[in-house]
Amino acid sequence: MPLLIAVLATLAVLLLCLFLLGVAQSGSTERRQRVDSRLAALAMAGPDVSTQDIVRRTVYSEVPWLHRFLSGLNWTRAFDKSLRQAGIKGFAGVYILAAALIFCVTLALIQLITGSILAGIIGGLALCPAPFLRVRRQRAKRMAAFGRQLPDALDLIARALKAGNTFSGGMRMVADEFPDPIGPEFGITLDEINFGVDTGKALESMLSRVDCPDLRFFVVSVNIQRETGGNLSEIVGNTASLIRERFKLLGRVRILSAEGRLSAMVLLAMPFAIAFVIYLINPDYMSLLFTEPLGRMLIAANLVLMAIGTLCIRKMVNFRI
Repeated sequence: MPLLIAVLATLAVLLLCLFLLGVAQSGSTERRQRVDSRLAALAMAGPDVSTQDIVRRTVYSEVPWLHRFLSGLNWTRAFDKSLRQAGIKGFAGVYILAAALIFCVTLALIQLITGSILAGIIGGLALCPAPFLRVRRQRAKRMAAFGRQLPDALDLIARALKAGNTFSGGMRMVADEFPDPIGPEFGITLDEINFGVDTGKALESMLSRVDCPDLRFFVVSVNIQRETGGNLSEIVGNTASLIRERFKLLGRVRILSAEGRLSAMVLLAMPFAIAFVIYLINPDYMSLLFTEPLGRMLIAANLVLMAIGTLCIRKMVNFRI
């Protein structure tokens, strides 16, 4: 046991050092300096510009061996995309090292307190997803903000088109006037168009970067208008109105399903609250559930049934609009 704790402590210290190194490098200006040096070399290349490597590569970690390891994993690309959608600056390797560090520290602490390796593994597995859950929550928050800003941005583009501006001019107004996240995302798309990328492909690229179903209406309508013709300002304005109506309908559905969500929370909390009250009144009576094999089986069965009931209620109160 002492040997296992020593190994875990050493591993935790190593992971902590790598984590701090990754955080320091992700927040430094070293990447910006490398980009500037490559651009300077490209500008000085002259006729030999074709020999310059200007392909953008994804960096998962500043630690070479960790970057090579993460590059071979498929889910790392999806997680790196989630980081970009969440607007978080940093490398995917930093969050993976943080999860590994949490697992090792939790395992060592629980092993030291309880003396059970199984309990330590269960506790470590329960806590190590915390960095990924933070990224997921931040991503959902940012994408929801993008969806709320989208109708106003489309209205601005429609008014700009009616005033005689070009489509690129309307997108430039959105990029300049709107805050994060929709302003920078439209700015990236406009930069791609200015660098020679086809407008349809640039819009499809924005659609792949942003997880917003409503954005697809705008991209598809613009692409169809470019192929078939029509009044683009009217099309964009109608798209904004459609998205607003979807938000209104979604709000009504959430109001109507609020009773079901509240019932689910009450039903989930009630068994634990009743068990706690009974334990305070008669601890010996309640302790049989934890000391007897039959009691532990009943607890496990009830937890499984509660999980199934939660999934059923979630399916009943969640609607796709």
